Amino acid sequence: MELLLGAVVGLVFGGALTGLLMHYRFVRVHGAIADIIAGAKHEAADTIAEAKKEAVRLENEHRREWKKMDHRLIDREQALDAKIDRLDQRAEQLRRSEAEVEDLKQEIRAIRTRQQDKLEKIATLSKEEAKNKLFAMTERDIKGDLVNLIGKMQRDAIDDAEERAQTILLTAMERMSSEVTAERTVTAVKLTDDDMKGRIIGKEGRNIQALQRETGVDVLVDDTPGMIVLSSFDPIRRQVARLALETLMKDGRIHPGRIEEVVAKAKKQIDREIRDAAESAMRETGVVGIPKEMQRLLGELRFRTSYGQNVLKHSTEMAQMAAMVAEEIGADVRTTKIAALLHDIGKAVTHKIEGKHHHIGAELARKYGMSEAIVHAIEAHHDDVEATTPEALVVRVVDAVSAARPGARNISAENFAERMRDLENVAKSFDGIDKAYAISAGREVRVVVRPGKVDDLGSIKLARDIATKIESTMQYPGTIKVNVIRETRAIEFAK
Repeated sequence: MELLLGAVVGLVFGGALTGLLMHYRFVRVHGAIADIIAGAKHEAADTIAEAKKEAVRLENEHRREWKKMDHRLIDREQALDAKIDRLDQRAEQLRRSEAEVEDLKQEIRAIRTRQQDKLEKIATLSKEEAKNKLFAMTERDIKGDLVNLIGKMQRDAIDDAEERAQTILLTAMERMSSEVTAERTVTAVKLTDDDMKGRIIGKEGRNIQALQRETGVDVLVDDTPGMIVLSSFDPIRRQVARLALETLMKDGRIHPGRIEEVVAKAKKQIDREIRDAAESAMRETGVVGIPKEMQRLLGELRFRTSYGQNVLKHSTEMAQMAAMVAEEIGADVRTTKIAALLHDIGKAVTHKIEGKHHHIGAELARKYGMSEAIVHAIEAHHDDVEATTPEALVVRVVDAVSAARPGARNISAENFAERMRDLENVAKSFDGIDKAYAISAGREVRVVVRPGKVDDLGSIKLARDIATKIESTMQYPGTIKVNVIRETRAIEFAK
C-alpha cells in the first residue's frame, strides 16, 4: 500500500515539474519571437526612410532635367521664329525683284518692237522677208562648200569603215573552209525494179496505206517512172519514210506488220542521227551549255534547207565566222557564237507555230532560259527588229556573208528577175527620177535624176532615202550600193 502511494505521488510530482519546464520554454521562445519582430520593424522603418529620401532626390533631378529641356525647346522655338521671319522678308524681296524684272522685260520688248518697226520702215522689208533673203544669200554662198564637205566626210567615213570591215570579214572568211553546195533533203526513192512498185502498194493498197498511216507522209507511186515520191511538209517524217522504204525494199518482206516494225526502227535511227548532228555541230563550234530541248531542235535543222542551203551547216559556218569577227571587234565571243548557232532554230518548228522564224527562235531561247543578249541577237538577225548590241550586229553580218557567198544558195531565174525589178521599182518610186538600173546581180542600183528637179544636196538626200526604203521593204543578203547620178549637159552648134 505504501509503495502504491509513493508511486502515485511520484507521478504527480513529475507531471507538475514537466509542465513547469514547458511553460518556461514557451515564455523564452515567445520573448525571442517578439525581439525578432521588433528588430524587423525597426529595419523596415529605416529602409522606408532611405527609399523616401532616394525618391525625393530622383524627383529633384528629373525636375532639373525637365527645366533644362524646356529652356532648350524655348530657345529652338525662338530661333525657328527668327528664321521664318527672315524667310518671309526674303520672299517679299524676291517678289519685289520679280516685279521689277518683269517691268524691265516689258520695257525691253517695247524698245525692241519700236526698233524693229523703224528698221522695217528704213529697209522697206518685213522681218520674215529679211530672214528669207539672208538664208537665201547664205545658202548660195556656202552651198558648194557644204556639198564638198558632206561628200568628203561621207567618203572618209566609207573608206575607213569599208577598210576595217573588209579586213575583219576577209580574216574570218579566209579561215573558213566549207562546201560550195550544201546537201539537200532527199524526198524521192528509186525503185529497184518494176515489180517492187506493186509489192509496195500491196493487195488493195493495204501496204501503202499502212506506210502512210505510220509515217504521216503521202506516198506517190505513179507520178514519176521508176521513182516513189514522198510528200510531206515535215522533213523528219520524210526521212523516216525514206529510210523505212529503203529498208523494206532491201529486205523484201513487205506487209503491214513488217511496215510497223521497220518504221519504229527508222524513227529510232533518225532520233540518233538528230542527236549526233546536234552534238557534232556543238563540238565543231565549241559551244556548250545549250539546253537539251534546244539541242533537239538544233539537230532537226540537219534535215532542213533554205534556198538549197542546209540550215545546220549554214548555222555552224555562221558560228565559226561570228566567233572570229566578235574577237576582232571586242564583242562577247560566247554570246555571239551561241546566238549564231541558234539563230535559225525557229525553222525547226515553223510549220507548228505561227510567226516568223527569228521571232519563234527568240521565244524558244527565252523559254528555255537563255540570256537576254542571246535572245536579242537571235531576234534581230533580220531587219524588222533593230540590232542594239554588237553581238546582234555580228550575227546579222555573218548571216548575210554565209548566205551570199557564191554557190551557197540556189535562186531560180524567176526569183532573180523579180528581185531586180523590185529593186528598180523602189528607186523609181521617188520624184525627179529619170531612169533606174539594177546591175551587178542586184548588188548596185544606178539612178539617173533630172538635173532641173534635183540639185546636188537633193542627190545626196535622195541616195540616202532610196537606201533606207530598200532596207525597210526588201529582203536581200549582203549590201546594195545606191549610185545617184546627176549630170547637166550644155550643147550648142557653131555654124
